[in-house]
Amino acid sequence: MSLLELIAAADARGLAASGTACLDRCLPQPAAGAEPDPLRPLWAGCADPRDWADRLAEARAALDGLSDPQEGAQETVLRIRTLLAEAPAERAGEELRTWADACSVLALDIHCGHDAVGADATELVGRCRAGDPEGAGPLLSGEATRQVRILELLAETGDAAPAGGGLRQVRDVSTEGRRVLRAAVSRRARARG
Repeated sequence: MSLLELIAAADARGLAASGTACLDRCLPQPAAGAEPDPLRPLWAGCADPRDWADRLAEARAALDGLSDPQEGAQETVLRIRTLLAEAPAERAGEELRTWADACSVLALDIHCGHDAVGADATELVGRCRAGDPEGAGPLLSGEATRQVRILELLAETGDAAPAGGGLRQVRDVSTEGRRVLRAAVSRRARARG
């Protein structure tokens, strides 16, 4: 199934966790002494829908409290803050699906921006979401594959899974993706010197 189809078929837990994972992967390297994982509270809200609104508020506060990120990362943090502000207070319904879809687009767009590909980013992101990664750079195609894998993992466990069921694997996949993106950003910064 394509990424678009997986998002359309995902349950509320899958949407919450996939959206959170997308934002989590895009967080830039924290400044010295800053909170290393400002979205950690939101992961708890993915496990239990009753905690979603409170954990969302905590994650917003943690992200707002971040000191200035590395140079060039301000726009990324602003985009993540904007999406957190738009997240629905209830972990249910079509608003959650719209939010998770926007998180997917953001993550793909950020990864595409760090690829050295001269093609139209909007077109590439759209094609990757539809299941056609031809012409995409390694960061973008890797992120599209990662999003599909995460949604498949979440679909395997389903919304009826025990609290936290499958979320550990999703976090592991997401953490590895964050390392890949941060390494690529660091390499580019060194090359610009």
